[in-house]
Amino acid sequence: MSTDTTAEARYRATGKRKSSIARVTVTPGTGQITVNGQDADDYFGRKALVTSARQPLVTAGFEGRYDVAALLNGGGVSGQAGALRHGIARALCEIDPQVRGELKKAGMLTRDDRIKERKKAGLKGARKRPQFSKR
Repeated sequence: MSTDTTAEARYRATGKRKSSIARVTVTPGTGQITVNGQDADDYFGRKALVTSARQPLVTAGFEGRYDVAALLNGGGVSGQAGALRHGIARALCEIDPQVRGELKKAGMLTRDDRIKERKKAGLKGARKRPQFSKR
């Protein structure tokens, strides 16, 4: 591993999910994740979302070695956690290109492009049709 772990090393990446965008900065540290100035546990409130966001660090084996500071905006908490996960994974690839294969195999580098389908004209929603009456 040829990682530059000097104190002033900064790695930036952007992650996206639904309508959420995460601007992530990864620096050498103790493994603390800060989201919009708050601790990740306080920001998300649900353990599952924090675990999901932390996954790239665990998969790459960098847990406890890097601090993550993220600015999240748009969407809801679930989408934001997904965007944070995507951003962290991309930043880790910048740090060490050798972990790219592992993260890609785990599906963390792929932008999850599932978004809400638009409402269509003449329908009640994206796909729901008005009730059919024969007579």
